[in-house]
Amino acid sequence: MKPRFLLDEHIDAAIQRQLRRRDFRLEVLQVGGTNTVPAGTSDQDILVWAGANGFIVVTEDRSTMPVHIADHLTQELPFAGLLWVRPNVSIGRVAEELYLIWLASEAEEYRNQALYIPL
Repeated sequence: MKPRFLLDEHIDAAIQRQLRRRDFRLEVLQVGGTNTVPAGTSDQDILVWAGANGFIVVTEDRSTMPVHIADHLTQELPFAGLLWVRPNVSIGRVAEELYLIWLASEAEEYRNQALYIPL
């Protein structure tokens, strides 16, 4: 199964548009968008929703998210993975990186992993 991405609400929506233009089969949702959790949802609830629905979370939140990930894993909740966007990376570069991840890998490779992108 191909990776599916959930962009947190602080990730620019242009990334979602760019990914959908590259390949209509790529599944990418944004917090606050259709068929996902509403904007303002806590990090812990985002992780629960993403894990239950098989979406890898894409975020820039390096301050509170690590604590929530540790709690999530300690509770042995489903965790599809998390990708932290490095500071000062362009929207185009993030979109390209996510597209390459989708193109060249399987969702299972990111299960219970928290990685930085670009790699």
